[in-house]
Amino acid sequence: MRLVITGATGNVGSSLVERLADEDRVTEIVGVARRRPHRPAAKTTWVQADVAADDLADVVRGADAVVHLAWTFHPIRDAARTWRNNALGSIRVFEAAAAAGVGALVHASSVAAYSPAADDAPVDETWPTHALPTAGYGREKSYAERALDIVERDHPGMRVVRLRPGFIFQRASASEQRRYFAGPLVPGALARPDLIPVVPDLPGLRFQALHARDAAEAYRLALVRDVRGAFNIAAEPILDAASLADLLGARVVRMPAWVPRALLTAAWSLRLVPASQALFDLALSLPVMDTARARTELGWAPTVPALDAVREVMAGLREGSGGQTPPLDVDGSVTARLDEIRTGVGGVGGVTDDGR
Repeated sequence: MRLVITGATGNVGSSLVERLADEDRVTEIVGVARRRPHRPAAKTTWVQADVAADDLADVVRGADAVVHLAWTFHPIRDAARTWRNNALGSIRVFEAAAAAGVGALVHASSVAAYSPAADDAPVDETWPTHALPTAGYGREKSYAERALDIVERDHPGMRVVRLRPGFIFQRASASEQRRYFAGPLVPGALARPDLIPVVPDLPGLRFQALHARDAAEAYRLALVRDVRGAFNIAAEPILDAASLADLLGARVVRMPAWVPRALLTAAWSLRLVPASQALFDLALSLPVMDTARARTELGWAPTVPALDAVREVMAGLREGSGGQTPPLDVDGSVTARLDEIRTGVGGVGGVTDDGR
């Protein structure tokens, strides 16, 4: 099997390339990224390309399957730029895969594509994917789903799979996720339990997570098994204020959502943090996903509990950990931090890759 993986150097992409090294049914991987990694990877040929601008026909020609992971999270302040990459770039990947006649197209959607739920009852894959319209990340994930609906309708011979994971963590993603959410002014050393005495209990604060290795296994299964459609991917337990407080040895403090939202809005307006209030609203609107279909039809089961995945990325933040690809790389120099600020807070050279 010859595979093309866009966003192959990101959080999930790097784990997937590593996981597929032991998959006998995969003979060749074409890893597509905007920045070529310095280290080789088993079975992998690296192609430097931008899904929003470059010709993809030659890249996907001869592929048996395409996994679309390429996604830019920043500059979050430039909505047109993220839309061009995430929505229009996804359409270009889908169309190239269909034109090349690939057998399978596996797309990285997200829990953020789902419409908000009225309560905490778990939703399955039939729940509407219209997202919270005020947040670009969810809006773009939702739009990609609509584009994929059309591809699925017009190319019934192509097996289309959508994975909708929760938050994906690993130690190697710590540097990247600090840039995404905390920004250059927050030192990773603050992610120590003894420095976090309280966890705010906010209305809607509950989320699902999994380890990047388990996410990679879900993509592997989607490639090698004859499955179609959407699959919710997350590990247990569902995380809330109480479980996070227990992890940190902190106490829970009830708090209305407007308090941290107001603080975040002020910090965002002053360009002190990369995460906007819209992203905060999106996080509090996410439904709880039912993962039964992934377990029964895909045959997927997580090996790392959600709390352990969070514990690992926090350890990575404290240690300044990163990965060995450009999006995951660690550069703690003053120049790099200044570059993050210059490019809108959160980006390195204005370019980031995300596999979710």
